[in-house]
Amino acid sequence: MADQMLDVTPENDEPEAYVLGKRDVAAILYAVEIDERDKLIALMEPLHAADIADLLEQISSFDRARLIRLYDREFDGEILSELDEAVRDEVIAVLSPRVLQEAMRELDSDDVVDIIEDLEDAQQATILDALDEGDRAAVEQALTFPEYSAGRLMQREVVMAPQHWTVGQAIDNLRKTPEAELPDQFYHMIVVDPRLHPVGNVTLGKIMRSKRETKLADLLEETFKIFSATQDEGDVAYAFNQYHLISAPVVDDDGRLIGVITIDDAMAVLDEEHEEDILRLAGVGEGSLSDRVINTTKRRFPWLAVNLVTSIAASLVIAQFEMALSQIVALAVLMPIVASMGGNAGTQSLTVAVRALATKDLTGSNVWRVIRRECLVGLINGTIFAVVMGVVGLIWFGSPALGGVIAVAMVINMVVAGLAGTGIPIILERLGVDPALASGAFVTTVTDVVGFFAFLGLAAYVLL
Repeated sequence: MADQMLDVTPENDEPEAYVLGKRDVAAILYAVEIDERDKLIALMEPLHAADIADLLEQISSFDRARLIRLYDREFDGEILSELDEAVRDEVIAVLSPRVLQEAMRELDSDDVVDIIEDLEDAQQATILDALDEGDRAAVEQALTFPEYSAGRLMQREVVMAPQHWTVGQAIDNLRKTPEAELPDQFYHMIVVDPRLHPVGNVTLGKIMRSKRETKLADLLEETFKIFSATQDEGDVAYAFNQYHLISAPVVDDDGRLIGVITIDDAMAVLDEEHEEDILRLAGVGEGSLSDRVINTTKRRFPWLAVNLVTSIAASLVIAQFEMALSQIVALAVLMPIVASMGGNAGTQSLTVAVRALATKDLTGSNVWRVIRRECLVGLINGTIFAVVMGVVGLIWFGSPALGGVIAVAMVINMVVAGLAGTGIPIILERLGVDPALASGAFVTTVTDVVGFFAFLGLAAYVLL
């Protein structure tokens, strides 16, 4: 039996996964410092393109430029596709035209489009001139589609077959097709009708398992989605995630197949949108650790200015109760607690709502149910903490009335926080404003104003 066992020892000679550490970075920078090109190449050899991109993003602009010039013709095009946009622009400016052209020839059309769409005209022309005639035409056509559309996201290298073909014909055609005309990786063969309209996908697994005489039309996948070239890439990414797609065809206005989107590109869009939402919730917009100081300052300044204005609005509410504050010092001590609890509760509801809007889980059919749920959560939590703060107020200041005032104010503000945290993002989206970017300042303002007004107003009415 032992002689009949299959040898499953992998024949892949590629190096094992290599993790870039602090010492590796130091060694690479030392090789750059002493101008040892051979040593640098040896140190960079085990690294994946994504690891090299991380390295370039971590080091200073000065070291980055020296490394690139020394590394020179070894530079891989995949590195460019992995780089942060701000660093990528710097790298492209340092690369010699010859090295840049060679690097771009190695990439699929969708990666080339992603890289050159934000470059200046002169740099675009340099890269386009380096491409083969067919690749250049594909990239130029992709650039005619709207930014952030499926047409920009797709790759033009498509594996397709007529719907009347058999498995044998499809396999024979694949074997005859020049390697340069096929994508580096593909998962489906797209089946088309005589007018090049996609009618379905066939997985490579089914093709390999089926007999040669089996018709491709009999092997079509049940789940099949077609995207228009002008469709928003966010909708495309959502569909990939929602329907568990691996790849999907892209068509022009006449419904003819012009490209394909694969799961790696769709998930990259989804990751970018999630990252943007997180950054915008914090009011920092789109940015990275590699951005320049002036650019980061400009991006953050407007929302800090908005926050200043809203803080002044909250302060004006406090000013209306100056007499109460001057007579009862305890109000100044307890006042921030009400606003802080409301702000935190509002942020919780806000985060849930923005995420649900991004994933399309929050729609017109369930919006009121979600708002009621958040208000009820605020009421329950507010009641629990109201009891706690009522007892604290009584023990701390010996005033049952003061304890009751902060308890009622806590309940009011927590309910309003749930309402504002859910309602404001929905309203902003209906108005065409990005809820992730603008909601935070408004929710904080509402909870501060309502919290101060409820607490100080009740105190002025009950205690004075």
